[in-house]
Order: sequence, then C-alpha cells, then structure tokens
Amino acid sequence: MAALSAWFWNERFWLPHNVTWADLADPAPGVEYPKAGHLFTALPLALVIFTVRMLFERFIAAPCARSLLIHPGVRRRAQPNVVLEKVFTSITKNPDFRHLGGLSKQLDWEVRQVQRWFRHRRNQDKPSTHTKFCESMWRFTFYLCIFTYGFQFLWQSPWMWDTKHCWYGYPYQVMTPGLYHYYVMELAFYWSLMFSQFTDIQRKDFLIMFIHHLATVGLISFSYVNNMARVGSLVLCVHDSSDFLLEAAKLANYAKYQHLCDSLFIVFGVAFFITRLVIFPIWVLNSTMFESWAIVGPFPSWWLFNLLLLVLQVLHIYWSYLIARIAMKAMSRGKVGQASPCQEGYALVEARGSYWWISIEQLSEWRRVSS
Repeated sequence: MAALSAWFWNERFWLPHNVTWADLADPAPGVEYPKAGHLFTALPLALVIFTVRMLFERFIAAPCARSLLIHPGVRRRAQPNVVLEKVFTSITKNPDFRHLGGLSKQLDWEVRQVQRWFRHRRNQDKPSTHTKFCESMWRFTFYLCIFTYGFQFLWQSPWMWDTKHCWYGYPYQVMTPGLYHYYVMELAFYWSLMFSQFTDIQRKDFLIMFIHHLATVGLISFSYVNNMARVGSLVLCVHDSSDFLLEAAKLANYAKYQHLCDSLFIVFGVAFFITRLVIFPIWVLNSTMFESWAIVGPFPSWWLFNLLLLVLQVLHIYWSYLIARIAMKAMSRGKVGQASPCQEGYALVEARGSYWWISIEQLSEWRRVSS
C-alpha cells in the first residue's frame, strides 16, 4: 500500500522540477498551501447541500411551482402485466409493429391497447413538470449564488486582471480562505449531484451525466492538489456565468412563459458562445499553455492539466454546435419550446379508423406490416 501511495504521489509527476512535497509541508506561520486532505471536507458538505436541496425544493420551490399553476399531478400508471413488463425492462421500451403484433396476439389485446400500455409505462419513468421545475429552481439558485460569490472574489484578486499572477511564485502560492471556500463549495455541489442521481427519477442521460459529474470532480480535485487553484477559479467562474441562465430559461418554459423562455435562451446562447468560445481559450487556455510555460515551465501534471482543458474546449465546441442547432430549429418554427410530434420526427398514420403518431424509424415497418 505504501508503494502504491508513493507511486501515485510521485513528486516528479505532480510538482515542477526541484520542488518536493517536503518543501510545501511546513510553510511559515499563517501560511497554508493546498493539501489533498483538505478536499475531504467536501464530502460531508455535499450531504449538507443535498439536505438543503431537499428542504429548498419542498418548502420554497414547490410553493413557487403551485403559484404558477404547476402541480405535481398524478400520472396514469400502466396496469401490472408480467409479460409486457418483461419486454419493457429486458427487450425494448418502444416496440416496433412486429413486436406489437406479437404481443397483441399473445395477450389477446388490440394493438392500440399494447401501445397505450407502453406509453403509460414510459411516462412513469419520466419526471413530472413539477419535479423538473423544482430541480431547475434549485440549480438556478445555487448557480446564481456561487457565480456571484466567485465573481466578487475574483474581482478583488490580482490574477483576474493579469493572469500571469496565476503562475508567479508557483507552487508556493498561499491558499486564501476565500479561494478555499470557493473550491470546496463547487466540489461539494458536484458531489451532491452525483449522490442525488441515485435518489432522483432515473433518466435516459443517467450515465452521461454521472460521467460528467465524475470528470468535473476529478478536474477540480486535480487542480487543487497541484495548486493550480488560481487558474482553476477562473475556469469555474467562466462556466458558472451561463449555467444559471439556462436554468432560468427552463423555469420559464415549465411555467409556459414562452416569450420569456425564448429571450432567456437567446441570452444564454450568446453568453455560452462568448464565455466558452472566446473568453475561455483567449483568457484561460492562453494562460495555462503559454504564460505558465514561460514562467514555470512544463512538467508531467502540467501536460495532463492542459490536456484535460483542451478536451473541455472540444466539448465546448460540440455543445455550441448543439445549441446553435436548437436555435436554428426554434427560429424555423418560431419558438424555443417543445415542438409538435410531426416536427420532431413523427408521422401521422391511419389504421382501423384511428390516427396514431409513430416515429419515422417505425414508419417503414408499419408500411410493410400494413401492406
């Protein structure tokens, strides 16, 4: 175990040349350098944040939702059926017409009844508008508060106005209380998001969001341990600057204030493009890749840190593309909110005197079966 610990904390990976852990172990009185043990504070704090979230959603967000006529409601549950439940959980949640026909014969049900059962069963796993409103209101509140705190802290920090201060004297840079609180609060919040994923309604993007939260926790922890917290605080502030706008747009959408939703989404899109595609590469990446090279010089963890930031920038470009595509679709139909089924890849077909919406992917199968 000691050998594994020594290998993981190898000084030649984490620290610049001619710097050892012993050099950082005994700072002058009143001076504190980052230590990995500091990060354990984030775990109990994450539980506190999770508890605060539960109380906030119940006593603040829920009354706000009801005042906007967004009620929890009672979803129609699919009637218990062992055969269909087995198909739903182990084969497909959206059966094609071949499966529908076979299940219809097996259960002696009409095809429409089988379709209705699967629709009700899928809806059981979807969070209600009330649940999504409360969740977005919590995230909006946290993102706005943490961005306000971070921006106010950085406004008084020299490295916001001259990013070279992120590297002067590195790694002998004092961890101030303000920077420590900013880092630990952000880290605890993402830990709480990971916890809540296992208690919230399971969603289709569960794995993707879990990996996202895990990567965020890893990047925050990594930058703290090797004392790149100054530039890390810039990264956090850049990302927090638009997140609360997206949550605000969601709130407007759930409350059916479509014009407000459209306006907020446009503001969010502009803020996202400016912060992720302009400020982040010019302000942050320029400092981590070029200014740090000139002042400190490269070392192994420096390469890894910049590699992770470059991967993050690639994701920024991809997400910007997705936002632009959503905006183009919204302009083509005149709103940012949800589209009608026919605009989202569905077709209207007639069978047995009734009209059903089916996905475009199922259309060819329907034509083959109906012929």
